Amino acid sequence: MNDFSHAIQTIAIYAIPVLFAISLHEAAHGYVARYFGDPTASQQGRLSLNPIHHIDLFGTILLPLMLYLSPLGMPFGYAKPVPVDFNRLRNPKKQMGFVAAAGPAANFVMGLGWSAVYVLLYALHVSEPFLLGMATAGVTVNAVMCVFNLLPVPPLDGGRILTALLPLDLARRFASVERYTPYIFIGLILLMYTGMLSPLLSGMVRLVLNLYATLMTPLSMLLG
Repeated sequence: MNDFSHAIQTIAIYAIPVLFAISLHEAAHGYVARYFGDPTASQQGRLSLNPIHHIDLFGTILLPLMLYLSPLGMPFGYAKPVPVDFNRLRNPKKQMGFVAAAGPAANFVMGLGWSAVYVLLYALHVSEPFLLGMATAGVTVNAVMCVFNLLPVPPLDGGRILTALLPLDLARRFASVERYTPYIFIGLILLMYTGMLSPLLSGMVRLVLNLYATLMTPLSMLLG
């Protein structure tokens, strides 16, 4: 199989897991925000699991493809953020942490779901590489998204969770870092591609994958 065919096959395997991972992630933010009093996402039609509502042409499609097909070979991208007006939450400082945590939590649950799919395919003796590859991709993509978004750096979800936990004065100063969002993303990309951030992310992803395996043990035993 030549490099181009391999790239197309990889993109096809990852397409569905990636699209639904970002859709559930963004929708989770909106649903939790609405629960705490902010209907902004609902009013703008963004409370949907339909990937079309969350795709950013450049961030979700073009940028990951360019990076994957580049010599670096490591995709990175983003979706259109679900709009959240933290001032409309009943308790903005406290509840913004729950809104932020909803995205990574959704990815964790979806990764667990893909783990169950893989166990079921294995128990049914399904050997189709495409299906097994898609289940594996679903587990990996969601584990990576969960871990990456929990990094305690604004504007990532982990940064907003940390903001919610800090004393008010310190929280305001920390949150003000979000004005430098483009530079922060560039910095994170550089740290990943130079390998400086990779050991931390890889270690955290392995922890999540090991947790998935542990949680799937009863199902594996039941079906085995």
